[in-house]
Amino acid sequence: MLIAMAGTATLCALMWHLAPRHGDSAPLSTHPPKKITVNALLNGQETLTIERMPDDELPETFHVTTDEQLRAVSNLTRHRIMAVLRFEPATITQIAERVGLAKGSSSYHVRLLERAGLVTVVRTRKVRGVIERYYAMAARSIELPDPGEGGPDVLMRHAVADLEAAPADGERQVRMAHLRLTEEQFAELGARLQALADEYRKLSDSSLPDVSLVFALFRPARPARAEREAK
Repeated sequence: MLIAMAGTATLCALMWHLAPRHGDSAPLSTHPPKKITVNALLNGQETLTIERMPDDELPETFHVTTDEQLRAVSNLTRHRIMAVLRFEPATITQIAERVGLAKGSSSYHVRLLERAGLVTVVRTRKVRGVIERYYAMAARSIELPDPGEGGPDVLMRHAVADLEAAPADGERQVRMAHLRLTEEQFAELGARLQALADEYRKLSDSSLPDVSLVFALFRPARPARAEREAK
């Protein structure tokens, strides 16, 4: 996780391995064909249908703009469900196992995310007459609205909760620095942090262990005395 602040500026950096997911098995491919139908599968499976938007058609960013979408992403459990779906599709049962939920709770949270447009069904499998759905993220990344002055920062709250839940003996990097930067330096640092995150996101592989990276770059509030002296 990576956090940065500047103004008088503060830079914090945090990065850690997540706890192993419940019920992990061989990862599903993240590059399936657009549509395939196979008949007469084993174990009583009747048909397997894969429908997935090709990677080059997947939207880069999902912009959260409505109250329903904001409520959906503000919940910590749903945040962790979206983390599961970031790299590979999963069924309700698989999501429940990996997040540590009851299947009914998993279904409830996924339905809310689907209704808000944040996740979508990308595969279906018919087993003994029952349709099994695989869910994935609707875009490569999610952009939240600015919380505004004094408002709760949903992303940072989730990040701190995930860090506190990570294994105490796991690898982690935590840094914080208070800086004095010009507007140009502030913008340059922000661009470099974003480019570095994008570079490593492209290197991510669903077969590798999960790692969380978060950064925040901002100018902290000025003390009341400094405000009065500035006037």
